[in-house]
Amino acid sequence: MLKKINDFLSGIAMTAVAGVFLILSFILSINGISLLIDPAWVSVLISGIPLLYLALWRVMHNKGIAKISSALLISVAMIAAILIGDLFAAGEVAFIMALGAILEDKTTERARKGLKNLISLVPKEARIIRDGKEVISPLESVRSGDIIRILPGESIPVDGVIIKGNTSIDQKIMTGESIPADKDVGDEVFSGTMNMYGSIDVKAVKVGKDSSIENLIRLVQEAEDKKAPIARIADRWASILVPVALMIALITYLVTGNIVRGVTVLVVFCPCALVLATPTAIMAAIGQATRKGIIIKSGESLEKMGKVDTIAFDKTGTLTYGKPEVSDVMVLDGNISREGLLCLACSAERKSEHPLARALMEYASRQEIEIMEPEAFYMSAGRGIRAIIEEREVLCGNNAMMEEYGVNTAESSVYAERLGNEGKAMIMVAFDGTLRGIIGFSDEVRDGAKEMLEKLEKLDVKAVLLTGDNRNAASYAASIMGIREIRSDLLPEEKVEAIMALRNAGSTVAMVGDGVNDAPGLKTADVGIAMGAMGSDIAVEAADIALMSDDISKIPYLKRLSNATVNTIKLSITLSLAINAAAIVLSLLGVLTPTTGALWHNAGSVFVVLIAALLYDRKFD
Repeated sequence: MLKKINDFLSGIAMTAVAGVFLILSFILSINGISLLIDPAWVSVLISGIPLLYLALWRVMHNKGIAKISSALLISVAMIAAILIGDLFAAGEVAFIMALGAILEDKTTERARKGLKNLISLVPKEARIIRDGKEVISPLESVRSGDIIRILPGESIPVDGVIIKGNTSIDQKIMTGESIPADKDVGDEVFSGTMNMYGSIDVKAVKVGKDSSIENLIRLVQEAEDKKAPIARIADRWASILVPVALMIALITYLVTGNIVRGVTVLVVFCPCALVLATPTAIMAAIGQATRKGIIIKSGESLEKMGKVDTIAFDKTGTLTYGKPEVSDVMVLDGNISREGLLCLACSAERKSEHPLARALMEYASRQEIEIMEPEAFYMSAGRGIRAIIEEREVLCGNNAMMEEYGVNTAESSVYAERLGNEGKAMIMVAFDGTLRGIIGFSDEVRDGAKEMLEKLEKLDVKAVLLTGDNRNAASYAASIMGIREIRSDLLPEEKVEAIMALRNAGSTVAMVGDGVNDAPGLKTADVGIAMGAMGSDIAVEAADIALMSDDISKIPYLKRLSNATVNTIKLSITLSLAINAAAIVLSLLGVLTPTTGALWHNAGSVFVVLIAALLYDRKFD
């Protein structure tokens, strides 16, 4: 009940009411009008009760020096002001504290529904093969060693090894790879990934809590638990301010014999400007970032971004567009033109749903390549397709398919090796039993990625590439962008380990990613930055900051904004302490009374707020 009353009184509506009555009390006071009950009592009760509740709760529940907080100091000042009859001073310090609490709460609110989305990826049932028959059973009943059949379009329920069939598997939630991986007998598969084409039988190796998807969920949960809430800067000073304020107030009273001077010291010692400095600067910065299409979810992440010296980037979908594009068309037969090779390949692939086939068709459309209707079409999962076009047998696929149909690929080995070294996927094109050409595909680097990295380097921020792609693909993309530190072939837990290694080496690390597989890394980094427009919901929810337009060129802007925010907070803290110090001297000399002292530090608070608010209109582009 007490907590409900406290939450109600500390809400925005009641705090606004407290402010209205405080202003009314001030107006009546300066006009010499006296009422039976001073309106400031309303402000004292509304803002003072939550203040006392917070101070007492921390005294009873916090350990050690943490029992002493800014709330305790302000509560003492409020009670002292009430005892000498200065209700306006009491209401003013309580109201400023309540206002600061609301500002900070608004900057630290976060939604945490991403974990629920991640859990939804886990299949609820599995098709178990027992005694030659399919039995659909709850996932909890699957044991290591069971044979699971997965049909096209189904999510894989366990980690295991293919013992029958071949297919292509979309495993970007684990590795971030944009192109489905071809899988055959003996290859590993991961839970939560999607079987795209062929039917496969998988021997379960890791099930339940040991599976990859469950491990991914656990990593997100653990990383979330490690995220400490932002600590009030005023509270960190409170352990010093409270005993010093009480000592100076007591000495003032003993030396002067004037209790009003002692209470004035307590009132002006209240760190109201200090309380407002951080949340106001953060709110101004968050407001500006929002105008730029950047969602910053908490003040803590903005502060930490100002200290970041290393940014780890995912590759696929982050620094690249996340989808394959035709990059090379190699004609190996002088009797056919480039357009002729593309015509046959596109005609053969036009009925295929494979991502490489779709990329090829899009390329053909832009190139205005003529496409014919195949007379027959056959797909070999994990290998490629065979089509009959104008009575010619056309093969489009990988090396395994060419060998299956007796096509000699020796002539293409140099070209295939070059494409492989560049991390590119490829389709071999053959007809009439002869290899005629190779079409290469790559995940194109985003426009502006290289320039963005160069700007970060000028800000003394190091870039690191963390990717689930193979070493060749990672090295090729990194060479284009100028990234020198590369870590490839990483599963989600290995990305977490890489980020922890950077942090343990003394770096403050931000991670930029877009996929489900990046969620644990985003949580583990000091600051997680998600690509919001095309990234997964889970990545966006796991991150501290989201780029809603997927414009990575905004990352240097974000870093400059964060740097300025941290510097503004430091300046505001320095000024607020200076204002308090001057007020203490004036109080000791008897120049300030509790009421004028309250107005003094209220003016100081407004000054600090104005300095912080200037962040909103500053240019950081």
